[in-house]
Amino acid sequence: QVQLVESGGGLVQAGGSLRLSCAASGRTFSQYTMGWFRQAPGKGREFVGGIRWSGSRYYAESVKGRFTISRDNAKNTVYLQMNSLKPEDTAVYYCGAGRSATDSNNDYLYWGQGTQVTVSS
Repeated sequence: QVQLVESGGGLVQAGGSLRLSCAASGRTFSQYTMGWFRQAPGKGREFVGGIRWSGSRYYAESVKGRFTISRDNAKNTVYLQMNSLKPEDTAVYYCGAGRSATDSNNDYLYWGQGTQVTVSS
């Protein structure tokens, strides 16, 4: 069992930056692929990016070059650094833990409660 808690969301102007954190419980954190997803009002949950246990990363095209995922296995924490934010990045951001490095939310086993990110124009 893994419990996830996101933090770091907030209100930021377009062009600004935020860093989200996702703290995980459990001794097997390092074995999981960690993914970030987001959900805007009235839309489905959208893949943002993921990081494998090895540290290799993969991103959605919409955030490549602007967002960076990292993880600190000693702290059981994964991060999402978001730069050059746009109003269309506004959403609730969720982290998930899974066994496979995919962009499908169906493949993630555990989820946090989400943190709101609002980007004003």
